[in-house]
Amino acid sequence: MNPLMARLMPYPFEKLKHLTANITPADLPEIAWSIGEPKHAAPDFLSGILNKNLGGFSQYPATNGLPALRETISQWCQRRFHLPAGSLTAEQNVLPVTGTREALFAIVQALFDAGSSKREVWMPNPFYQIYEGATFLAGGEPRYLPCLAETDYQPNFDALTDADWDNCQMLFLCTPGNPSGQPLSLEQLQRLIRKAIAHDVLLISDECYSELYRDEDRPPPGLLQAAAAMGHTDYRHCLVFHSLSKRSNLPGLRSGFVAGDASLIAEFLRYRTYHGCAMPLPHQHVSIAAWQDETHVADNRALYNQKYQAVHDILSDKMPVRIPDASFYLWPDLERDDTQVACEWLQKANIRVLPGQYLCRTIDGVTPGYGHVRIALVAELEACIDAAERLRALL
Repeated sequence: MNPLMARLMPYPFEKLKHLTANITPADLPEIAWSIGEPKHAAPDFLSGILNKNLGGFSQYPATNGLPALRETISQWCQRRFHLPAGSLTAEQNVLPVTGTREALFAIVQALFDAGSSKREVWMPNPFYQIYEGATFLAGGEPRYLPCLAETDYQPNFDALTDADWDNCQMLFLCTPGNPSGQPLSLEQLQRLIRKAIAHDVLLISDECYSELYRDEDRPPPGLLQAAAAMGHTDYRHCLVFHSLSKRSNLPGLRSGFVAGDASLIAEFLRYRTYHGCAMPLPHQHVSIAAWQDETHVADNRALYNQKYQAVHDILSDKMPVRIPDASFYLWPDLERDDTQVACEWLQKANIRVLPGQYLCRTIDGVTPGYGHVRIALVAELEACIDAAERLRALL
């Protein structure tokens, strides 16, 4: 047994299951606001493309994916993030992956140098637990950067010294953030790029919620966009991760990509040829069509915006409901034990939410998620309205 396995922590949903094991839910239809699994319908036009390409299941797919998929992703990135034409090439800067969850884990296994004196992998706190598990199993040491209300629920990077940066080998960014929905600004991202170059740090930007924004005129910026805007068009030290799971309501397709620094992409591809994670060919054809269409994505955003507004209108005078710039979460601070809140809402209203403290670690006596609950507005509009009205009565 790999001894590093002993460092892995229970997953948040394991802890939630244990917490609520002896609770009898209210005699009402269950509303699951705990897991960030999209429930909107997948785009209709994709089923025909999948059926047309079913024969592809009889072939082994190449690890680096179809050239047409890489080109589609390259073109999407250039359109969405205003990259100079030709700066992000399909051949050298893009790699399709079988969902960003496995890719975010695998990138650390492939690129973390366990022999380096720089031992730390930084991550926001609260965080997606894959960041921590990947760090432990690569032999690194996590450093948890608190995301508090006073810093807009993103880390206070200005508080980090040059000596701190010299101990960092990799930095996980999550923009827009999970669970806060708060994006990093273009200026913040550019400051981080300058620090990464100066201190030889790899920036790993998890941008899986980037397309679920509220304002059609203000999509959140991305790491590659920030790099290009400052003339850093070789994207050294920069890798971004995107997925069709949230954008296109295709979590079961397991389709995403990593893009950026060509030298790091080459090494990650080499790792993946041994790792054996190649996307089935029919999934690649579906992915091409999904990345080429923006209409269904705009429709998806409109549905989430409806739910945000409806829930806000019902609950805003009863609890602190802030509509975030992006994502599909609410992250209210209820200023009391969030595990008790989760149990109470389940018992009295049959609503499942995730306690905020299950998404973070306590460092120096501070638990950034304490008092918060993560509400995933993934249920249908009517169910979200029903849940909000139940909570209003309860509160």
